[in-house]
Amino acid sequence: MSFFLKNKGNPKISTSKEKTYGPGRKGDGEAGKRQSKLSKRLNEEISSDSENESDQVVKKQRKDGDEEIEETAQEKKLRLAKLYLDQLREEEEKKAEEDDFESDLIAGRLQDDVLEQRGKLQRLIGKELVPPEASEIQLLRGHKLPVTCLVITPDDKHIFSAAKDCSIIKWEVETGRKVHKVPGGRKGTEDRHVGHTAHVLCMAISSDGKYLATGDMNNLIMIWEAATCKHLYEFTGHRGPVSGLAFRRGTHDLYSASHDRSIKVWNADENAYVETLFGHQDAITGLDCMSRERCVTAGGRDRTVRVWKIAEESQLVFHGHESSIDCIQLINEEHMVTGGDDGSVAVWTVNKKKPLTTVKMAHGKRGEPGLEQPCWVSSVAAMVNSDTVASGSHNSKVQLWKCGQGYRGLEPLFSIPLVGFVNSLKFANSGKFLVAGVGQEHRLGRWWRLKEAKNGLYIIPLKRKDPEVPTATDAAEEVEQEER
Repeated sequence: MSFFLKNKGNPKISTSKEKTYGPGRKGDGEAGKRQSKLSKRLNEEISSDSENESDQVVKKQRKDGDEEIEETAQEKKLRLAKLYLDQLREEEEKKAEEDDFESDLIAGRLQDDVLEQRGKLQRLIGKELVPPEASEIQLLRGHKLPVTCLVITPDDKHIFSAAKDCSIIKWEVETGRKVHKVPGGRKGTEDRHVGHTAHVLCMAISSDGKYLATGDMNNLIMIWEAATCKHLYEFTGHRGPVSGLAFRRGTHDLYSASHDRSIKVWNADENAYVETLFGHQDAITGLDCMSRERCVTAGGRDRTVRVWKIAEESQLVFHGHESSIDCIQLINEEHMVTGGDDGSVAVWTVNKKKPLTTVKMAHGKRGEPGLEQPCWVSSVAAMVNSDTVASGSHNSKVQLWKCGQGYRGLEPLFSIPLVGFVNSLKFANSGKFLVAGVGQEHRLGRWWRLKEAKNGLYIIPLKRKDPEVPTATDAAEEVEQEER
């Protein structure tokens, strides 16, 4: 009671409800307020940093509007995880599709390889081909006398040709220029001349493009380095002109045929003779082989086609032409095409002694009225493992044919005008062009001469139809095949 009485009426003494300031802070109210606010803000920041992350709220704005969606950190993690899993799933599906595509490709190739080995592969290419324009056909001139034979390198970049002038020329396909020429020599210069001194009748190139082999009327086989045209060595042993040569695919085994009626086997790597096979009753005019250890030959005027099984030392004999068989070419391991001076083109299988199909007077007739004779078929070619073959004569055209299903039947596709004797025909490995070796005379003789012809090579492009625009003929063929 005395305390309240003592301070009664003393205005300087504040009660507990009044604000007090520390010593020396009297009258400093605004500074105190600022300090109080700063302390409060620091406390809020410290508080927010110490809070649990799961309690934070993240705001995101949609791209298509101004609406904001509140998302916790846990929800964000879940959403990102789902997106990542979806992305992984899409990548796995895409990879699986690519693996399936590659597996289908490999399976298709394996199936093609099996069919090829069995001789049953037949790619339907004929219906896609269209005749080229005359201006698109390229003429390569360099030989003085008729071209007798030619080969195309495995990469389709170069052509080798030979002629009755005894020369060999290497051509570049793209530019048409001469890359190298081995000139022919005169008779009697065999000892000092590097090259042929007699008509070159045939040539072959190995499947790897390493060796080139050429055969001539002097019974010689010469082996060359294909890249440089360097002469390596000679094979001697035939007793007649060498009329046919072929390398077995994937090897350097060389088969040769001659007018002495024999077949000989050589090895180009070892510069060695292997063996001789006999059977034909007349001069052999053509020979071909593929990857099997066998070859096929045309027996000229003995009118037989023979399949030689080298390992078994046996032969199969086929009859079908009415006169001399002058040329032969394998389509695949089981089928072949031949041409003869009876004017017919025939397709054969090794499983049947008679032709599957024969087209007589394939290139028409020649001669005076009443004395007409069929135009000789002087060359044939086949696009390997396909349904397309070609034949050449001296009736101023090269004829392309399409084989029917199972090689039963031969239908004309179109003809390409070329003046002269078509002594050799070869399809490019890619199927993009056909090369014809043309001369004024037949490759095996001088029965008559076509003065208007030009000795040289014709490169014929093989164009194809637009696959998106099928023709009425294509539709009819598809319907016919479905009905079969």
